[in-house]
Amino acid sequence: MPVEFDEYSESDGYGGSIEAGSNSYRILSFLAEHPDQGFTPTEIHEHVDIPMGSIGPTLQRLDERELVRHKGSYWAIARDDRIEGFEATRRSLKAITDIDDEWGDVDWEAEAVDESEIESWREAERSDE
Repeated sequence: MPVEFDEYSESDGYGGSIEAGSNSYRILSFLAEHPDQGFTPTEIHEHVDIPMGSIGPTLQRLDERELVRHKGSYWAIARDDRIEGFEATRRSLKAITDIDDEWGDVDWEAEAVDESEIESWREAERSDE
């Protein structure tokens, strides 16, 4: 698919943002869940759904951006304020998704106590469109 070349920036490459679902995001998410542990590339591969051949290059790019650290063959999340922010954002997004999954099927109109709650719900629905 063609892109607007002057506006294009790589999102999971060399310095751009890290998008949810990307290899970088999945590796960082896994390592952030275990901030005090180091994992070999094979162990990372076993815990995330990324081809083994992509683990090494992705870890190298993350290392160049100082988002991971390593000793020998073991890799861990970097100790950095950016990583703490990443992890906090990731946890918040997961919490929002969990709430949406849990409450998404509620019929708010039927659950409303009075007409003012029904009107508030209807206004919120209109503003979401």
